[in-house]
Amino acid sequence: MLVMTKISYIRDKRSPEPSSANVSKLMSKIRAKNTSPELTVRKILCENGFKGYRLHWKKVAGRPDIAWPGRKIAIFIHGCYWHRCPKCNLPLPKSNTEFWKNKFEANIHRDKKKVEYLQDNGWKVIVLWECEIKTDTAQIIEKVSKLMLYC
Repeated sequence: MLVMTKISYIRDKRSPEPSSANVSKLMSKIRAKNTSPELTVRKILCENGFKGYRLHWKKVAGRPDIAWPGRKIAIFIHGCYWHRCPKCNLPLPKSNTEFWKNKFEANIHRDKKKVEYLQDNGWKVIVLWECEIKTDTAQIIEKVSKLMLYC
């Protein structure tokens, strides 16, 4: 006879309990730093001679993904799903919808506050979306080049 046992998860109370072990395993593999879009942008910057940047620079509020502190230039690289890309219009998850709706709204609000804070303190900020990185690398170079010329 097969006996079903409930899997116990160590929870931090910030997110709902996963519906299965597979969901838990998948979610635990999601990284905050050195994501595929970040690595792509860094490779593009290096190939085009844009060096000397700092990664996840802690000395400025907002901790931009890429920063040139001396020039006061910050780049945020947003995943379309987690930061809710306005172009992609991705659907909410089907389970725990209210939790995810609140989570995504908080992410959007936090992102906006980071950008506003940096801009209010004289920084030039670029926000790159995952979908843009995948489809238009020339645009990334153009945006960074323009800022580098004026800063």
